[in-house]
Amino acid sequence: MIYEYVTLNTKTTTFRKIVLRLFGETVDRKVIYQRRVGAYGIILHDKELLLTEQITSENNIEVQLPGGGSVKGESLIQTLNREVLEETGWGIKVVKKNGVFQRFTYMPEYKIWAHKICHVYKCVATIRKTKLLEKNHRLVFMNKKKAVEALLDTGFKYFVQSL
Repeated sequence: MIYEYVTLNTKTTTFRKIVLRLFGETVDRKVIYQRRVGAYGIILHDKELLLTEQITSENNIEVQLPGGGSVKGESLIQTLNREVLEETGWGIKVVKKNGVFQRFTYMPEYKIWAHKICHVYKCVATIRKTKLLEKNHRLVFMNKKKAVEALLDTGFKYFVQSL
C-alpha cells in the first residue's frame, strides 16, 4: 500500500490523514531539508525497462529511474516528460500513477539536504527523439530482475518490484 489513509470521524467532520511511505536514510532532526517534488518513470520498452545511468559527483555510476525535480509552474507529467527526454532522449506515454514515496537525503550535485517527494508513474516508451542527453547520463535497457538488482534507491526498487 502506497498511501495509508487514516479516517477520523466526528459528528460533523471527516478528517483524512495521508502517510507517505519512507525509504532510505532516517531523518536527521539537526538538518534543515529543502522540499523537492519530482516525477519518475518506470518506462517499458518491449520486455525491458528504459533506465538511466548517471555518473555521480563521486565518479560512481548509479542506475536510476528517469525523472527528476519539478520547476516552478510545471505539472508532474510535464516534469516527467522533460526529464525523461533530457536523460534518455525518448518520448513517453504515461499509463498510470503507481504511487508516491519520500526520502531524506543529501544531494551533492546541488549541495543541499533534501526532503524528496517522489511521484512514480508507469509509462511506455514511444519514440527516440534525440541522441543528445543531459551531461553525465547514459540510456540503458534492463529486464526487471536486473533493474531491481542495479537500482540503489530502495523506493525505486520497491515500485519496480511491484510491476
